[in-house]
Amino acid sequence: MEKKPHFVRREFLPREVSSISLALLLAAVLLLNALVYLYLSKFYNSLGRTEADPSLCPFGHFKLGAVKNCSPWLSCEAINREVRKLKCVGEGAVKKVFLSEWKENKVVLSQLTNSELKEDFLHGLKMLKALQSKHVVRLLGYCEQQFTILTEYHPLGSLSGLNETLHIPKYKGMNTWHHRLMLAIDYVSVIRYLHSSPLGTLVMCDSNDLDKVLSQYLLTSDFHILVNDLDALPLVNRSAGRLVKCGHRELRGEFVAPEQRWPYGEDVPFEDDLMPPYDEKTDIWKIPDVSNFLLGHVEGSDIVRLHLFDIHAACKKKDPAERPSAREVLDTYRKVLTLLIRETAMPGTREML
Repeated sequence: MEKKPHFVRREFLPREVSSISLALLLAAVLLLNALVYLYLSKFYNSLGRTEADPSLCPFGHFKLGAVKNCSPWLSCEAINREVRKLKCVGEGAVKKVFLSEWKENKVVLSQLTNSELKEDFLHGLKMLKALQSKHVVRLLGYCEQQFTILTEYHPLGSLSGLNETLHIPKYKGMNTWHHRLMLAIDYVSVIRYLHSSPLGTLVMCDSNDLDKVLSQYLLTSDFHILVNDLDALPLVNRSAGRLVKCGHRELRGEFVAPEQRWPYGEDVPFEDDLMPPYDEKTDIWKIPDVSNFLLGHVEGSDIVRLHLFDIHAACKKKDPAERPSAREVLDTYRKVLTLLIRETAMPGTREML
């Protein structure tokens, strides 16, 4: 009888230690979840950027650099008087782009180069004014009479230069699966915004190949993505039976969605009038290709691709109606980011539990 207490202690001590260890593990998991939540909350609201207006200025106004007060969009007179061209940094089919200076701030001045495309230029200006948000390059001013647009300058340039930027010593620390996935989330966020914009469902038509898509977006110094070129954004209105066609020429290649390709075979010459229209699901088809570029080939990127395999397969459904919405893709991307951050912060937790 005297040995019984000793026997009881030997039998239950391991269980008590096990319970304490489990409690500590659960507490660590709860703390990790709280930290992940705080981190993701900071990410989704980084730099205080709101959906409506990144500069927190009323419509028709902007603030730039360290200036605290909002200024009205610059008029023709103000642009002519206060903006100084420095050098030409690009030229496309519609406009020529100049690095310029306004009150010691670098800015971008875009001017129409082909008078036959002035409607495209003015459409881009209309979209730029109406869609000002954290997803769109900031408008600083414009002059319709002179076909001139003034926007914020981003020194890292278009998204097509991402890999070159990540080889610069200053930005090498950003070349991780984590930051690359956040860029992909930014890209899908832009698509989601365009598909549910204040103007309705807009389709990104300047997207017939990967290089063309990447040239439409800017990479900011704090590693976010902004859409920059809005010249080709037709409106889908299903209730009115209004679909779109991206241009009047035949589109080829695997990058464009199946419904964008000529459906009547090589034996039938292409005719624009016979080409069926389509909707915004063409943008969904292209998401996996753009994301594949953004994810690159760094440690961990293949794991990200594995987690995105199912949603990307759904994006590539031949029937547009079977593809997910941009919102569904975005939700999946965010869930994958959350999951991978948790697994990276505490590997093996699931097995331990």
